[in-house]
Amino acid sequence: MSDDQDRQGEMPDPHAYPPPVPASAPVDPSWAPPSGPLPAAPSYPWADYARPRPPHDARSSHSSGHHTKGRRFGVGPALLVLLLGLGGGFGGSALYDGLADNEAAGPYAGGLEDVETVELPPVRIGGVQAVAKELLPSTVQIVAEFEGQSGGATGSGFVLDKQGHVITNNHVVASAAQDGGTIQVVDFGGTTYDAELVGRSAVYDLAVLLVPGATDLPPAALGRSEKLRVGDGVVAFGSPLGLTSTVTAGIVSALRRPVTTGSPVDDSSYINAVQTDAAINPGNSGGPLVNLRGQVVGVNSAIATNGGASGEAGNIGVGFAIPVEQVRITADQILKTGEARYPVIGAQVRTQGETIGSGARISEVNSDTPAQAAGLEAGDVVIEVDGLRVTDGIGLIVNIRSHQPGEQLEFTYLRDGEQRTTTIELGSETG
Repeated sequence: MSDDQDRQGEMPDPHAYPPPVPASAPVDPSWAPPSGPLPAAPSYPWADYARPRPPHDARSSHSSGHHTKGRRFGVGPALLVLLLGLGGGFGGSALYDGLADNEAAGPYAGGLEDVETVELPPVRIGGVQAVAKELLPSTVQIVAEFEGQSGGATGSGFVLDKQGHVITNNHVVASAAQDGGTIQVVDFGGTTYDAELVGRSAVYDLAVLLVPGATDLPPAALGRSEKLRVGDGVVAFGSPLGLTSTVTAGIVSALRRPVTTGSPVDDSSYINAVQTDAAINPGNSGGPLVNLRGQVVGVNSAIATNGGASGEAGNIGVGFAIPVEQVRITADQILKTGEARYPVIGAQVRTQGETIGSGARISEVNSDTPAQAAGLEAGDVVIEVDGLRVTDGIGLIVNIRSHQPGEQLEFTYLRDGEQRTTTIELGSETG
């Protein structure tokens, strides 16, 4: 009897989670990527931290003394810090600065429309085992040069399309990109390929690689994080601590969580994250977060952990993934032009030293910018954007970057205790 016949004869478990989908249920092939802005969220005021480090199984004197650095917020007796899956920290908050060192223009004028991606869910009746079977062949390990050390940085990624493009985090390959270092991709079977950097976005912590010799690797199916609900089951894939082809499972523990990631060199990555308790550790960065239909809903990017002087931090059940909707937008831009763009208002906002919930205080307004044209001034406190509450500076940055250049947004702000409104058309920067 064939596998299909077996599945048709199975009786679905009425107590299964998530609820089983009949094998005969129709699959909508007409789904298209969502349009419009991602929703904003309350702020998430956690701190910056340390540096990238070599892989777990190949550490040298470069990594033997790595320590957690930067300010940390106490929660009871524990110190919580945000960790990137590879390493890295973050700091300030310019809304108008960009990264202009992106690589050559992309080869696909139509972006994602010119490459062969997959969207139909590969799993009909959700289960971790079935999801793992489908997604592991599409998950890869990234090995990149770090500060001149070959293989000094490791992370994860997933195959985007049948042309051999791979998605990963910018912070996994940033050092190699800046120094012209080597980047390699290791597939599920252990084969190593040389990879080329097509483009990257420090702002959204995403990078697109091209692996010319890996066009036979199966692309991962792309889903929608907007369909997620708190409590939904998810599965994280990657190479934590250098342990390739690792699968961990959990739930969505929060949605639209503003989180800051980055590195000491580039501190401008702010994401409106999917929060999960699936175990994510250093090395998981860039790997896919997948729903129980086998579709990518996010890119694992950061974790929260108890910080210690030893620096040997691990997962405590709070991880963060970049929503797949942003991955679609950024990958599309990179494939078209080799670079990514993000929206700006032309102002700087305070991200430290302000009371949570009091709004986002503008510290500086640049000349000849959308913010200046709209009448914003230093000292103004933004409390809403398009009717959505803004609790602090990070929340404002994430809100703005959830939209696209050219959109017009209504800002509500306080000046000398008086509430005012203004409309700002978002500008654009590369980064």
